[in-house]
Amino acid sequence: MADEIGLFEAIDNMRAMRRLKPDPVADELIRKIIDAGLRAPTGGDAQNWRFIVVKDPEIKKKIQVVYKRAFEVVIARYRSNPPPPGKTEAQKQRMLKAVEYLTDHFHEAPVMIVCCLVNDTASAMGLAKMSGASIYPSAQNMLLAARALGLGSVLTTRHLVYEKDVKEALGLPENAETFAILPIGWPIGKFGVVSREPVEKVTFFNKWGQPLPS
Repeated sequence: MADEIGLFEAIDNMRAMRRLKPDPVADELIRKIIDAGLRAPTGGDAQNWRFIVVKDPEIKKKIQVVYKRAFEVVIARYRSNPPPPGKTEAQKQRMLKAVEYLTDHFHEAPVMIVCCLVNDTASAMGLAKMSGASIYPSAQNMLLAARALGLGSVLTTRHLVYEKDVKEALGLPENAETFAILPIGWPIGKFGVVSREPVEKVTFFNKWGQPLPS
């Protein structure tokens, strides 16, 4: 295990790590990651999150089959989109290769953490954006905790294209929904500072279109 790093260092260089070694990850580290997730805010302090730690090879393979099937649905859009802000076409193609690698090797990640909510009233009311407020901050906490421990991960939601099949593989009850899967493992490759646009380019002041004061 690498030495733990500070929060802002983790934020600065928490790249999406889509290439992971199959080497085992200690249970105590997974517990530490999930405990970090439990420190996140949740709507009305409901704490109705649930997490499934998946290590069983057969279950992981079932999820990978669904994940790959969903890839065939979304890949055309990925390929036709322009490069992300500040990225070249070559960089976009490298990212797509990493996405394809993760798709083919998803089941080889030593651990998957499936992020769920139970009895989610927001979804029942058709307010999916509210649901995200109760689970995605937790997922981000876990991603940061993984990075602080030297572990790689990436937040994936593609399985939602065929969520019913994933719920069946995991034995979820009717009142539970999945929102994200975090593959966790020791990274192949190095962490590095992520490139993003400057604050001024994406931030307005008081009203849309008004520039942020310097």
